[in-house]
Amino acid sequence: MRLIGAGLPRTATTTTLISFEQLGFAPCYHMRDLLADLPGQLPLWEKVAEGDPDWEAIFATSESTCDFPASAFYAELMDVYPDAKIVMSVRSQESWVKSMLATIWPIFYGRSVMHYVNDARRVIDADWDRYLTLMTHLWTKTGMTADPDSPEALGAAMEKWNSDVIAKVPADRLLVWQPADGWEPLCGFLDAAVPDGPVPNVNDTAAFQEGLLGGSLAVVNAWWDKRERPSGGLHGAPAPED
Repeated sequence: MRLIGAGLPRTATTTTLISFEQLGFAPCYHMRDLLADLPGQLPLWEKVAEGDPDWEAIFATSESTCDFPASAFYAELMDVYPDAKIVMSVRSQESWVKSMLATIWPIFYGRSVMHYVNDARRVIDADWDRYLTLMTHLWTKTGMTADPDSPEALGAAMEKWNSDVIAKVPADRLLVWQPADGWEPLCGFLDAAVPDGPVPNVNDTAAFQEGLLGGSLAVVNAWWDKRERPSGGLHGAPAPED
C-alpha cells in the first residue's frame, strides 16, 4: 500500500480512484470492491469493525485506497503502512451536504423512496442488511450521526473530520486535494508525471441514485417475481395480470 485516501464519501472519491490508478497506483481499493463482492468482502470488514483487521487479506495487491470503508480507518492504516502517503479529497461544506442529502443520507434517514426500498431490500437480502449495518458503524465512527436531521450538524461533522485528519497526519505525508485543483498538486506530491488532459469527472448524483435505488428495486422485484401466485385477486377480484 503506497497511497491512502482519507476523504469522506461524496468528496469525488470515484474521481480520486481513477486518478490514483491513472498515476500508477493501481489497483485502488474503493467502495466498488466491497459492493462487487459482498459475500467475500463483508466478513473481512466486519472483523475490522470488531477490532480484528486483516489488512493484507483485504487489500491483497492494492497499491492505493480511497473512499469508505477504508478511508474511515486512515489513522490505523497510516501506521500499518508507514511509508504510504495520505491524500484527503475535499469539497466545500455546502456542496458536500447537498450531495449527501441527495444520495447517501436518504438510505438511512427520513421519508423517501430510497429509504424504504433499501429497508425492504434489507428484509430479503441478508448481505445488504449486513452491509448497511457496517455503513452505520462507519458513519458513527466518523462522527456523522450526531444529528441526522440537521444539515448544519452534518456539515460541521465533515469539517471536524477534515480538521482531525490534518491534525493527525504529519504534514509531509498529507495532501488536501480536490479535482478542481488539477493534476499539478497531486502529481507533485506523488512525484508522478502530469497526464495529458483534465482530471476525470465521474459518479454524479444521478448515477449514484440510479445505481443504489435501481439495484435495490431489482432485488425486491426479483424476490416478488418468485412468489407463489394466488388464483384470485384481493377480496375475490379477478387475479391481476403481470
